[in-house]
Amino acid sequence: MLTQIHEKTTALSCQSTAPDGEPFQIVTLTNENGMTIQVMDWGATWISCKLPVKGEQREVLLGCQPDDYPVQRAYLGASIGRYANRIANAEQLGLTTNQGPHQLHGGMGWDKVRWKLDSFSENSVTFSHFSPDGDQGFSGEVKATVCFTLGDDNSVRITYRAQNQQDTPLNLTNHAYFNLNNAMDGCDVRHHFLQLNAEQFLPVNSEGIPNAPLKSVNKTSFDFRTEKMIQQDFLLEEQQSTKGYDHSFLLNESGVKPCAILTALDRSLSLEVRTSQRALQVYTGNYLAGTPTRNGGQYMDYSGIALETQALPDTPNHPEWWQYGGMAKAKEGYEHWTMFKFVM
Repeated sequence: MLTQIHEKTTALSCQSTAPDGEPFQIVTLTNENGMTIQVMDWGATWISCKLPVKGEQREVLLGCQPDDYPVQRAYLGASIGRYANRIANAEQLGLTTNQGPHQLHGGMGWDKVRWKLDSFSENSVTFSHFSPDGDQGFSGEVKATVCFTLGDDNSVRITYRAQNQQDTPLNLTNHAYFNLNNAMDGCDVRHHFLQLNAEQFLPVNSEGIPNAPLKSVNKTSFDFRTEKMIQQDFLLEEQQSTKGYDHSFLLNESGVKPCAILTALDRSLSLEVRTSQRALQVYTGNYLAGTPTRNGGQYMDYSGIALETQALPDTPNHPEWWQYGGMAKAKEGYEHWTMFKFVM
């Protein structure tokens, strides 16, 4: 079934079926510059992002075939909830576990369910999800929405909103992986350039669990305040236990300056990231090997970089970090946005 409500917007029922036996619903948005994005209702997942670069449509988002999304383990482009990143010793908090004694990305989380396709228009699409009380051990029911908006300035704005009936950890993000040179096959993303608006990062152990207070990036391999190639200081210091960058950076408060700028090796394209969140998880795809591609192949490690805007990991166990988000008070409402803008 194909529904077209505008020449730039289509909603398609894919022939492939999801684990619930129903077809995947895929929405395509196109702006006036010929940039196209696709989002899918399974996991409210951003599955494609193409824009014209040097006379051809370049895919900049890692992705796979629809059938592979429910089984791949890299969280490609998925909406993550209730809590993005890790919560240590989850059972002690009454939560389910899925990474040893810890919980990662909400356990059997929101990336593994079908979101309801609420609406779509010329430039946006909105999905919703209901999480009952006790879902993965979390308290209180949550009603969440995510809106993807494609701008004519080649930006993609993702807005998460939620209503929670009880106090609960709540930390939502999109887990897109970017490769500005070749996202179809996934060339080595460590040859991209990166700049971050962050003075501090959070050390973690080999399981990704914070094991020290926030630390200054000054004179460390985590200093991206000035643009540098990701490869430059790779696998130094705290990175050795995580096979690369898989760390949260506390962002400087700035309503104008991007929190991150990613630039292709040939400088043909840059990605500027802005957000209302206070932290950014930078993950250089250290364990992507074996993840299926769109064309029947497999990505290698370091084929893409995830720039996940969120609260700090393991915040439920660290009251000193609650000021940076991640803990939602009953009936206060939750709203955060992130904008990914592509610049040629």
